[in-house]
Amino acid sequence: MKPPTSVDELLAQMVSFDTVNPLFGGTTGNETELVSHLEKLARTWGLTTRRVPVAGNPEENLIVTCEPVPGGEWLMFESHLDTVSVVGMTVPPHAGRIEGGKLYGRGACDTKGSGAAMLWALREFARDARRPRNAALVFVVDEEARMTGAQAFARTELKTFLPRLRGVIVGEPTQLRPVVAHNGVIRWRTITRGRAAHSSDPSKGVSAISAMRQVLEVLETRYIPGVTGWHPMTGRAAASVNTIRGGTAVNIIPDYCEIECDRRTVPGETAEAVLAERDVVLAGLPVEHDSLYVVPSMDDVQSREFHRWLSPVLAHHGCDATGRGAPYVTDASHYAAAGAPSLVLGPGDLAQAHTKDEWIALDQLRVAADVYLSALRAPVA
Repeated sequence: MKPPTSVDELLAQMVSFDTVNPLFGGTTGNETELVSHLEKLARTWGLTTRRVPVAGNPEENLIVTCEPVPGGEWLMFESHLDTVSVVGMTVPPHAGRIEGGKLYGRGACDTKGSGAAMLWALREFARDARRPRNAALVFVVDEEARMTGAQAFARTELKTFLPRLRGVIVGEPTQLRPVVAHNGVIRWRTITRGRAAHSSDPSKGVSAISAMRQVLEVLETRYIPGVTGWHPMTGRAAASVNTIRGGTAVNIIPDYCEIECDRRTVPGETAEAVLAERDVVLAGLPVEHDSLYVVPSMDDVQSREFHRWLSPVLAHHGCDATGRGAPYVTDASHYAAAGAPSLVLGPGDLAQAHTKDEWIALDQLRVAADVYLSALRAPVA
């Protein structure tokens, strides 16, 4: 594959790689092929690359850097490589077809568009005669399912940048409007157990499904209505039960049933408090909980100075620099929790993400590359 001559071509190349997350039907290890391609391109453009292992994941994060000012300030960008499933798409998912000023394909909007614009900006920055700061771009794996790439980077490599870090711009489709606060999420599995028996004599068994019915009734009538948290920028907290599995055969009393719960947290709520509320409501019922997954919320306090610094750059390119909140979660949560000023900013509209004909407007893709480059060129204050 030849080096691209524009950010449009770079995005088309990135979309051509099938990086569907394995938990959405993809192949384990498929992000590695895209990492290899990006690594080769970055080195061709005079950038330095380093792969970093991700605990519990066969894939590796890729860090791309340009360090013209040893000991100087860093500006960091981040974008994830994986995508959701391509099942049901009405456009070729990996063709990178361009039509009517749009580029179509899985990941074009969420969020290879951001990644392409960021890498293109680093390419141009590496050619500048005047480079006032250092630049880093992190391509992380497994954002769509478990965020293991972001969590690993936040625990390890991020710490080496923190003392001299201006901030982290996380790429997601925000229409180039900065998201400075967003909600978090806590997920867990709840299990009920019974005793298996032949269905010809149910009295000899104990149904785990019947036990789960009681759990669901308590969750739906007491726990979920009691979730009333609210934040002026990110909206309401929420809770829902979204999967259920139980039983092995129609003629066997089920000895096992499980549900998966999703609890959206607003800034200010803690995982400890949320789980304590759950346990109080379910007290007395024979349940087990496991598979805990926590992504912290992100408030606007930690990003305030970084947002103030970036706002003139956005305004210069005709973008609305007003800080916004969002109800969803992003990798930025983990970086903010680790002490890095972070915000979310990228081309594309969330309405096009994960859709059957996913696309991104190329004019916004190009503006994004210009915005990122201008941020790199901004004077160090």
